[in-house]
Amino acid sequence: MRSAIVALLFLTLFCPGMMAQEPAPTKNQPPSAEQPAPPETEKIEMAPAAPSPAGPGAEGFMEPAQVKEILHRVWQAEYRLNDLLTEVHPERWKLADPARNSFQQTLDALRAQLQALEGWRGQLDIRPDSMYLGYMTHASIDAVLPRLDGVTRSVSQHVNTSLGAQFSQVGNQLFDLQQALQPYLVYLLLNQDQLLLATQTNLALCQNELSSAMRGHTQPAIPMKNIRPDFKGRRKPKPAEAGKEVAAPTGGAPVKKP
Repeated sequence: MRSAIVALLFLTLFCPGMMAQEPAPTKNQPPSAEQPAPPETEKIEMAPAAPSPAGPGAEGFMEPAQVKEILHRVWQAEYRLNDLLTEVHPERWKLADPARNSFQQTLDALRAQLQALEGWRGQLDIRPDSMYLGYMTHASIDAVLPRLDGVTRSVSQHVNTSLGAQFSQVGNQLFDLQQALQPYLVYLLLNQDQLLLATQTNLALCQNELSSAMRGHTQPAIPMKNIRPDFKGRRKPKPAEAGKEVAAPTGGAPVKKP
């Protein structure tokens, strides 16, 4: 015991640096160089500068009245084609049953595609600025043309060439109207793409500005006390049931509920 006291006095007198404790940093004391710097906020890469959305004067731009005019001519071609189909009677042709059935399927498919085309055309006429409806109208004409070509060849062969020529004329009209509508659809697609690019660029700029404004103002995470969650679906014992005696399963002495 005496030797331990002598050693303590020796350390206190001759090695004061070993016994001194490092003072705790004050609140106003700057952080030492050894402390890690705060992490930098993530910088969002911005998309290239977006061109302004296309407007009047741009390639393919059409006024609603111009689009409606094309759609009205499409309707006229549909009406003329349906009128010509009333003159087609494959049951009167001298054909084998397999060939007649094949042509009848093509005829039914053409009528169904014409009905679908009229549905999309009518919706686009109400909303001429819809990229989706414009595409579906364009695709519907695409579905009509090959079936119309098959009917035209059969009619020219089994009825007369004059009636076949009338079918061919309507097909050419539909094709020309489809080509007239196509630049407008390209315009709608380009305009939508430019709007999306401008939105992405503005969003990235806002994120970077927010990150710069919040740098240095964030607070460290505060640890939360680990508590047992109280689920709403869990059944809690009623106070009246506490201490209630129940009989043992084997008929022994009654046991109190906890």
